[in-house]
Amino acid sequence: MSHKALYAGSFDPLTLGHLDIIERASKITDDLVVGVIENPNKTAMFSDDERVRMIKECVSGLSNVTVESFSGLLADYVKGNGFDMVVRGLRNVTDFDSEVQMAQLHGVLYENRAETVFLITDPNYSYISSSMVREVFGLGGKVDKWVPKQVLKYMNEKQKFVVLDENGNNV
Repeated sequence: MSHKALYAGSFDPLTLGHLDIIERASKITDDLVVGVIENPNKTAMFSDDERVRMIKECVSGLSNVTVESFSGLLADYVKGNGFDMVVRGLRNVTDFDSEVQMAQLHGVLYENRAETVFLITDPNYSYISSSMVREVFGLGGKVDKWVPKQVLKYMNEKQKFVVLDENGNNV
């Protein structure tokens, strides 16, 4: 039986923690789709297309991993694309509490067509989040320990064209 898994998130930007989960998830499924969620209610550092392109560069050596973007309800995407597994990364107890609730809700919404599988984040990455990376980077800090080299290249390029107001917000 072939297994098809989804690892979904905003990945704005992709961190080494995300990449670790992708690499490990690719070993337990036949096909892994990294799904970049389009969220029009969030102000993102990178467009959906940019995030897809960056992630594709970072996972190019993983033959069973593809990357695509989607919008709408995660459960609809899971059912409509025949996923039988949804991968979620857990950094800490707080993640566990919220992710268990989401997994239970999604179990009902998936109509039990897919299982949620939790992978515990490598302790080296357990404190990293995309929002933390964006904040440190936006304030001029170094983030090279937290993001893949390909992503850092995009971040540096993006920074050349970003205009910030006095509070550090994109203008």
